[in-house]
Formats: sequence, C-alpha cells, structure tokens
Amino acid sequence: MYKRIVDEGHQIGNHSYSHDYDKIYRSVESFVNDFMKLERLLESATGQRPRVMRYPGGSNNTVSRRAGGTGIMGDIVAEMTRRGYIHFDWNVDAGDAANAINSPDLILGNVLDQAAQKRNAVILLHDAGYQKHTPAVLPQIIEGLQSQGFGFSVLSQSSYRVQFVK
Repeated sequence: MYKRIVDEGHQIGNHSYSHDYDKIYRSVESFVNDFMKLERLLESATGQRPRVMRYPGGSNNTVSRRAGGTGIMGDIVAEMTRRGYIHFDWNVDAGDAANAINSPDLILGNVLDQAAQKRNAVILLHDAGYQKHTPAVLPQIIEGLQSQGFGFSVLSQSSYRVQFVK
C-alpha cells in the first residue's frame, strides 16, 4: 500500500511507529528510536525516506509533558529539525480523533466551517480502524473544499506550514 501511495504521486509523512505517547515522549532518544523504526519500514517499502512529519498530538501537545517534562517537545522539535525533517501541524480539525462515534455530518461540518475562515488550510483527519466515518465522508469534504475555492497539493518543504512549535 505504501508503494502504491508513492507511485500515485502522494506524499507519505512519518507520524511515529507506535503512537504511544508515554513511550515516545519519554526522551528525545525514545522519540527518535520509534520514529526511525517507521522510517526504515517506509524506506524499505517505497525506496524513499519521508522528509515531512506530524507529531502525535501535535508539536505542542500536553500529553508529552507527562512523559518527558515541560521542555520535551522543544527538544524533540529541535532534534528532528536538525535532522532535516519538516513538521506540519493543523489549522482545521475534523474533530474525528476524540470520539469514535462522530457522525459524518459533524466531521464534514467541522472541516468546511473551519476551512471557510482560512486562506490556507492544513486539515487534521484520522482513518484509524475505529474511525469509519472520515474515509466515508472524504469525497464530500473534497467537493466542499473545492466549492470554497481550495485546491490540493502534496506537502513539501515549500508548502504552507502550520507549526505550533518552531
């Protein structure tokens, strides 16, 4: 599946291997080790190393403080930036992560209402196994965004970026 995604011209970003907040945010080393595990898997499957990433919970998440202290995210962001990665946060939240039973209408409304207030939108969506509504409503999201005048592009170093922590 990863190879197909790349072959079709899409960008794969790294989001951590385990997504285990208590594990990955314990230290910079813990984060890097977990991150590189997925990096190796993606490179093996696609022949490419992703340069874009999103931190689980975002770059200013509060859960990381429990595991690694108040400065852990700044330290991790600095290290990953030093290694050449570009992180993206979001300015539109579908609201589909907090509650697995969100309705398709709620997800669609969240995205379209928030995006309407933006010139550039970076949208947080989830397709985890428990979240069946987001993939199902994605065609309507795309159509609705296009009707608002939005276009779509692959994330890259030159893309518009939302970054909570720089």
